Amino acid sequence: MNLKQKVLLLATVPLILAISAISILVSYQTQRLSNDEIAAFERNMVNAKKLELLNYLSLAQTSIRHIYDPAEAYDSDAKRQVKEILKTLTYGEDGYFFVYDFEGTNLVHPKQPELIGHNWWELKDTTGNLVIQHLIFRAQEGGGFHRYLWAKPSSGEIRDKISYAVALDKWNWMLGTGLYIDDVIAQVAEFELEVEERIRETSVIILIITFTALGGVFVTGIAINLHERRVADGKLKDLTQRIIETQEEERGRVARELHDGISQILVSIKYAHEVALKKAQRITEDTEGVAGAIEKGANALNIAINEVRRISRDLRPSLLDDLGLSPALESLAHEFSERTNIKIKIGTVTFKNLLPKDAKTTLFRVAQEALTNIERHANADHVDINLAAHQGIVTLEISDNGSGFDIQGLNTKKDPLAGIGLRNMQERMEHHGGELDITSSPSGTKIVATLPKGILRTEAEIKS
Repeated sequence: MNLKQKVLLLATVPLILAISAISILVSYQTQRLSNDEIAAFERNMVNAKKLELLNYLSLAQTSIRHIYDPAEAYDSDAKRQVKEILKTLTYGEDGYFFVYDFEGTNLVHPKQPELIGHNWWELKDTTGNLVIQHLIFRAQEGGGFHRYLWAKPSSGEIRDKISYAVALDKWNWMLGTGLYIDDVIAQVAEFELEVEERIRETSVIILIITFTALGGVFVTGIAINLHERRVADGKLKDLTQRIIETQEEERGRVARELHDGISQILVSIKYAHEVALKKAQRITEDTEGVAGAIEKGANALNIAINEVRRISRDLRPSLLDDLGLSPALESLAHEFSERTNIKIKIGTVTFKNLLPKDAKTTLFRVAQEALTNIERHANADHVDINLAAHQGIVTLEISDNGSGFDIQGLNTKKDPLAGIGLRNMQERMEHHGGELDITSSPSGTKIVATLPKGILRTEAEIKS
């Protein structure tokens, strides 16, 4: 073996050993990280289901609270009313609420009425899990989750299910609801296959590099690593900048709300209490003035509290996510009418889950912006809101009997903030391929938001 061969061997053997060690280490670390990633993915999916369950159960409790809270322990009429309400509360294809007494007798089960009236204390699933006992125990402990196997109403097949149960202690009832997590299991399995494929691809790449690029792998690896790091750093900076810009825009909007509403109210409170203080110094001369000034400050403070609540609702109404577009619009109209004393007539249709979430948000924001403009500028005393769907086309129509405005004149103003609300409405509709038509005259304004045909999903698409 000559010197050149010895030098080559001396250079390549350590490199081969280093690459082999790195390959083994990378494979081990990749497998471990992949397992952690899969576990985190499954945990996050299940936690999302749990949060959804808590929201549904909270809605159910809210719907029966007006009957349950004032009822006595042996109020059979109240119990009957609560049962009827819970029977009608369903969500999705397989979502429902069930009720058992603490002895295990079923009282409410919309999807399996054959269970009602029978005692299921000893009921076990195919794994030996005492389902009803555990749910009752969780409820008696103050509320908790339980995972078990149960028949899925839509298919009749036994599937993994997670439920949350709470106690109606006054009546010795357990109220619960559950979500099937077979979709979570399927997604986790698919994710595992993707991870395994990535591991195999990584192993193949490492072997190719080991046997085909011994001479330049070290330098090439460093160069690639530095390049990828620079690219990642650049993308991270861009992403950070976009996040900051988005945060600043939202902060600016909230700041304007606070400045235009809360700030002015709080200033008036300050002045009112200053007047009260001055009058208090002359208490023997003007006792009525002191009481009036303090009362004015208290009223202004109440207005400030309501304004804060309004801003919170405007940022993201919970009804829109929990119950859908129609209830959210009705709540918005009711709150608007109470606040402004403007009469509102509203007509809506129920889309169930046929209208995509982002489309629902768009229509709600259009209605919200339109009502804001009516309150600030229209001088109207009546508003009509109509949400309809015809041959797959969804329309939201909002009209008022106010003083109207000059649409063309608004578009020609040099002020960039003029008409920004209408532009936002237009841009939201264009994102979905929809249209926003605005007509205005001295006798009122009419806004028609139209979503195109095909925006509504079919039942088959939802199931798939």
